[in-house]
This record gives sequence, C-alpha cells and structure tokens, in this order.
Amino acid sequence: MPVKPKDYSFTEAVDSYRIDEEPFQPSTLENIDTTLFEFIEAMKIFATTNKGWKPVPTIWVSAERAYQIKHNRDLRNGEGFFTLPVITVERISVNKDLNRKGSFYGNSHTNDRGGSIVIARRINQDKTQNFANADSYRLNKQENFPTIAPGKKNTKIIYQTATMPQPVYVDIAYSITLRAEYQQQINEMVEPFITIGKHINYFPLYYGGHTFEGFVQQDFSIENNVSNLQEEERKYETKVDIKVLGHIVGEGKNQDTPKIVWKENIVDVKIGRERSVFDDPIEWEHNLQKDHKFRE
Repeated sequence: MPVKPKDYSFTEAVDSYRIDEEPFQPSTLENIDTTLFEFIEAMKIFATTNKGWKPVPTIWVSAERAYQIKHNRDLRNGEGFFTLPVITVERISVNKDLNRKGSFYGNSHTNDRGGSIVIARRINQDKTQNFANADSYRLNKQENFPTIAPGKKNTKIIYQTATMPQPVYVDIAYSITLRAEYQQQINEMVEPFITIGKHINYFPLYYGGHTFEGFVQQDFSIENNVSNLQEEERKYETKVDIKVLGHIVGEGKNQDTPKIVWKENIVDVKIGRERSVFDDPIEWEHNLQKDHKFRE
C-alpha cells in the first residue's frame, strides 16, 4: 500500500536557506500511487446498506496479503470474504509515452552532479564580502571601504544556485473497481466518478509540492451475474479506468547523486604569473639586495 512520506513546504525550505533540507518531496511511482489513492478516499463515497447510509471502504489491492489480513480484518465476514460494497484500486500499467510528455520536455543540460533545472538562487554573503574587502584593502589599505563608484554595480557577487534533475513524464493507468451486492449501491458509487471534471474528464492531483494530471476514461465497464440463476450470491462490478500523467524526479533510493545540487558561480579568474620570464624582483627577501631578481 502506498505510504505517505514526510511533508515539506517549498516556501519554508527555500526561505530558510538551509542546504540540508529538500524544498519538496521526491516524486516517485509510490508517491503518485498515494496521490490517487488519497484522492479517491477524499471523495467520501457512501452507499445504502442494510445498516443504513454507510461509507464505502477503499482498498489498495496490491498490498501484501499479510497487510490486508491485519488491517482489513473488520471488512471481512466470518468466512474471510470482503463485506460488500467496497472500492479497490490497482495500478495496471506504466507507459513512457513520448506523445504525452508533459509541460517540460527536451534534452536539457545536466551538470556533473546530476542537476538540470534551476529551482532557487541566493547570494553567499560571506564570500561576496571577502571579495569586496580584498578589493578595498588592495586599493585603500583598509577593509570595508567603499570601492564601487556611484551608479555602478558590484560585479563580484557569489551566487549559490540550486538545481534538480529533469522530471521524466510517465503515463500510469489505474483500475478502480466498484463491487456491490445491489444495483442501487453501484449507482450510488459510480455517480461521483462520472461527475469528476464536470463535462471534461480532467482533474488535477496535488501532493507534496507536485501537481499530477488525472484523466477519467470514457468507458465504465459493467459486469454482473444477474443472468445466472444459480445459487451463488449476486455481485455487481463496475470498473473505472483512470490515467495519471505524472513525473519521476531522480532515481529514488538508487540515485547516487544529490537530489538537490548547490553550485557557485565564478567571479574572478586568477592566472599565476611566471616571475622568472618577466625578470621580477624578489620582494619578500629582505636580507638580499633590492635588485636581486628571480633569474639570479
């Protein structure tokens, strides 16, 4: 069953200027599963039962059997079968379709540490101050002395830039199965899915600073055993297919590079001068004569 990871605030993480914090949750297949599962749970679908107007439980069917037996014990009868009605959610396919590539696509530049997209930038106050003090001392023999002429800008500013890996879009298909014993229950359960998105089939999904796009498919397949006049119990099933256009950021736990890469810009380039070629004097040798040079 999808597990909800720790929640992060993008604004708080960026404004706090802490490098050890992540400005948003990583986007993985498990997070996308959790997003859709919680969306269906938040729909709060009810149905009429022999005990009145009751909420319909939502179950992630791909969870381990031991987990289902332990956590869904109250939903089973004495023989171990689920008490209907019930809603089950299952991921049935993952497709990397180039025709559904999302809003950000293309082969962007990736630096040596895996960063590709700039998400934040800030000024490194300490290093910028060091450059300003060095120029001030070199020109005026005094630190913290103004060296920038009025109307001009300081060109030696150190910026720290945060980059993240490029998102890879995937088209994920889910099958939501509505199971009930009566036609009335199926009608009450399927109507909220029909009205998602009003006259269109699109609805957004928000989770952990990410936005995914959900699309309800047009076919609501209906299955039942009403025509079978045998002694087995009557069952009604309606399958609702939902496709989610999500994105994967990074490689999850298998990623060997940082999730957020911080780098600094270059403001000054220093090239060591060959003093012997230019016949410079040795300035720090006080015991020697003033005309003592590197060539000698």
